[in-house]
Amino acid sequence: MPDHAPVLEQTRRWLERAVIGLNLCPFAKAVYAKNQVHHVVYDGKDAAEYLALLGVQLAELEACDPQQRDTTLLIAPQLCPEFLDFNVLLTRAQRVLRKARLDGVLQIASFHPAYEFADAAPGDMAHYTNRAPFPMLHLLREDSVARAVAAYPQAEAIYGRNIATLRAMGPAGWQALDCGPLA
Repeated sequence: MPDHAPVLEQTRRWLERAVIGLNLCPFAKAVYAKNQVHHVVYDGKDAAEYLALLGVQLAELEACDPQQRDTTLLIAPQLCPEFLDFNVLLTRAQRVLRKARLDGVLQIASFHPAYEFADAAPGDMAHYTNRAPFPMLHLLREDSVARAVAAYPQAEAIYGRNIATLRAMGPAGWQALDCGPLA
């Protein structure tokens, strides 16, 4: 049985220092503090196996009481080291969501150590809004997202504020967080 402790520790550090610490996701702190974030580590390198696990995790999340499990991080440290391969996997993951008839009930957000937005220049700190220590899919409940957005003033400004925060801190600031690679 592989030791997942280092992967989980690095993921928690990223959540605490970047996602929550920089307030990149103002909705994360509450579910994290209530221990409603479920972490699953996939050790393999087989995309089909990972997607099968995704199907299981989607069904489990949908079936769970949101007060017990509001969201799931499906972490894959050995899978898709190249971002373009991960992007292809994400397209397949969206198909799994639709085939499970959970589109509109759950959603998938994606994170990768080398995440790149097509409309941002290479090296732009904007990419770090979706950079994490490992490739991972974040499974979210649509209802929870809708409630959080409705309760947050100017939720549409979050993305722009995050980019401004990351650009202001720059590569040295990100490195100082010690929560993920500086690609």
